[in-house]
Amino acid sequence: MSTPDAIRWHNDQLQLLDQRRLPAHCDYLSYDDAESVATAIRDMVVRGAPAIGITAAYGMALAARRCTSQPSVAAWTQALDTPRRALADSRPTAVNLFWALQRCDSIIEQYGNGGDVAGALLELAKALHAEDIHINRRIGDHGASLIPENSIVYTHCNAGALATGGYGTALGVIRSAWRDGRLRGVIAGETRPWMQGARLTSWELMQDNIPVTLAIEGAAAQLMRELRPSWVIVGADRVAANGDAANKIGTYNLAIIARHHGVKVMVAAPTSTFDRNIDGPQIPIEQRPAEEITHSYGQRVAPEGCQVSNPAFDVTPAALIDAIVTEHGVIYQPDRERVLAHLNAAEDAQ
Repeated sequence: MSTPDAIRWHNDQLQLLDQRRLPAHCDYLSYDDAESVATAIRDMVVRGAPAIGITAAYGMALAARRCTSQPSVAAWTQALDTPRRALADSRPTAVNLFWALQRCDSIIEQYGNGGDVAGALLELAKALHAEDIHINRRIGDHGASLIPENSIVYTHCNAGALATGGYGTALGVIRSAWRDGRLRGVIAGETRPWMQGARLTSWELMQDNIPVTLAIEGAAAQLMRELRPSWVIVGADRVAANGDAANKIGTYNLAIIARHHGVKVMVAAPTSTFDRNIDGPQIPIEQRPAEEITHSYGQRVAPEGCQVSNPAFDVTPAALIDAIVTEHGVIYQPDRERVLAHLNAAEDAQ
């Protein structure tokens, strides 16, 4: 795989590939405090649910390194409260963020009474990073087994190495299917307004010499009618207990179009993206700044004073999803019973 690392720990600093400048520039920004890391997450330097979770864990490690030693769990919790809240507020829809912060809370509980909290948090962040790559490869292999030979598939946004610890979820499935000789091409939607499909997904796939065709969002129905892709393959920022999945805005549209054209929909996501405590309608949807759609590269394209709605995500109902693929296998025709049974089996296996 030729895609540069989105996240790396180097010279005792967190370094993030600035995804706002790709593909023209491949620049890393360095961080040594959690509040700056939270800003990087909010400002889309790093994006993608798994990558956000990993980055938040590194942010907590940086916060602990800047603290003087604390005598107790309670004292550590108080000392780290402000940076933790900054990280938690950075992107509300991505449940991996909160999953990672809860893992950090467990480390503080374990080491807070006299242990090396900062060192343990850094080791946790590195472990989550390595674990995510392994998980993505397992997701890729499970998902690839569902793809017929000589297929075209359609993907939306970027759920690749850039959105994860490495390899990718949706693009992990695509990479594995390409490796297995099952694919002849990929259609990537451009993904307005941040153009992740155009700037990131097409670039990632081209790095690995996987044939990709970039298309505007409005062409999806025509391309499905013309080219008959076997699957729409997407990632997720949160999968609810009832099987609904939140992903980049436009995914719900694609699922409706896919159902009309007899194209199957696959959500590729690690179990850390599941939230067994809510159903789809309760998933918080992040509203992004109006300037993201009223301006293009700093130039106004909409009339002054125009009202704007800019949700970053939408929720695809489980009834429109044919399969959710995790590191533990496949949930076919997801509903609450199947999702919870899958999660329980995964927990038992661990």
